[in-house]
Amino acid sequence: MNTKDVSRSKRLSLVLRHQPQSIGITLDANGWVDVATLLDALAAHGPAITRDDLDRVVTANDKQRFEWDVEADRIRARQGHSVEVDLDLEPATPPPLLFHGTPTRNVEAILAEGLHKARRHHVHLSADEDTAHRVGARRGEHVVLSVDAASMADAGHVFWVTGNGVWLADAVPAEYVSRRPTAP
Repeated sequence: MNTKDVSRSKRLSLVLRHQPQSIGITLDANGWVDVATLLDALAAHGPAITRDDLDRVVTANDKQRFEWDVEADRIRARQGHSVEVDLDLEPATPPPLLFHGTPTRNVEAILAEGLHKARRHHVHLSADEDTAHRVGARRGEHVVLSVDAASMADAGHVFWVTGNGVWLADAVPAEYVSRRPTAP
């Protein structure tokens, strides 16, 4: 993605995940907004984004953060909301292990207290270590933690998976989190 599209993607993430009111839109109960409404509001509150720009940003986003409802011509963020939405996801059986990349400074607290959703609706987990490394690396020195998802599921914890493969949980108790061994 070019620099302008990265900026557009960040703006869309902010609006569709955290601050729809900043441009005068309201997300529906499931986080959707009509594309024309979004584009008009973006143009009225800063640099305009064309439909071609939007199509390119959504399609080229390496994390596939956004999803289309083509029939209704609407868009939403797939996960990561701090505003109230119901993503209407079905519970899913996770793989035996999931992973979480986090800055090194957070590791001891997580190992003692578990993973909590903080201001978001869910804890985000990755199905593979490489993705967890990329997520953790966004904030510098990081560690990848393992989550014993099979044992969590057996104990009755519920998981969901989004269309872009991000696994969600309400929380991950400390007993299911461990530090990945470091490579020799």
